Amino acid sequence: MSGADPRPGAAQAVPVLELRGLTKRFGGLAAVNDVSFAIREGGISGLIGPNGAGKTTIFNLITGVYKVSAGSILFKGSPITDLEPYRIADLGVTRTFQNIRLFKNLSARDNVLTACHMSARYGLAEAILRLPRYRREEKALAVKADGLLEIMGLADRADLTANNLPYGLQRRLEITRALALDPTLLLLDEPAAGMNPDETEQLMLLISDIRKRFGLSVLVIEHHMDLIMGVCEHIHVLNFGCSLADGDPAVVAGDPKVVEAYLGQEDER
Repeated sequence: MSGADPRPGAAQAVPVLELRGLTKRFGGLAAVNDVSFAIREGGISGLIGPNGAGKTTIFNLITGVYKVSAGSILFKGSPITDLEPYRIADLGVTRTFQNIRLFKNLSARDNVLTACHMSARYGLAEAILRLPRYRREEKALAVKADGLLEIMGLADRADLTANNLPYGLQRRLEITRALALDPTLLLLDEPAAGMNPDETEQLMLLISDIRKRFGLSVLVIEHHMDLIMGVCEHIHVLNFGCSLADGDPAVVAGDPKVVEAYLGQEDER
């Protein structure tokens, strides 16, 4: 399992995320078939494989978008299999999407504020009457949103509508919005899609900084192998919905099965 300490007698920490025999069938097709791996707390792990390998399906199962056909999902040792998406988010699991899902006509600040409001503690009556707790919390949430935009290098674009941001900054804004939900596990679905090499390198540094700054665990789906090999400490490889390999980047990159199924395809392009 990912993140396990191989030393004899070493204490085994509870993984932040563990999949056990995870399976998802659509009719007679097994999109994910008996997949097991674990993510250590505080680590950055990668989930890779050819197109159609089942990577995004696994994210959808973890976050409750899809219901599990068989197997289980544990978050910090407790089962979250088939919980509603909002309950999983409340526990501290948030994600970005392969296809950007921003509120395109809202400003960057309002996109982040929308997520910040998930932690608001005032009631409807307090909001309607604009009572003191409502005003205090609204001010605090605005400070939180602006702080996140500053950290993510978007402060100077806070008032621009999301639709008017360059593509790479839209990706960055989506990560910012996910961070506004105060996650302990962040799932990034192809965050470097559509980025040039310089933007990908900046993103690699950003992911490492996010992990340290916010004390997060991160699981990344990505086709940019430079990013995966440069930022991830552990990698799990899928092929046709099944586990193919698991280990640190050097081990995975040198696995002949992985080279044949995935990395070799990159070399042929």
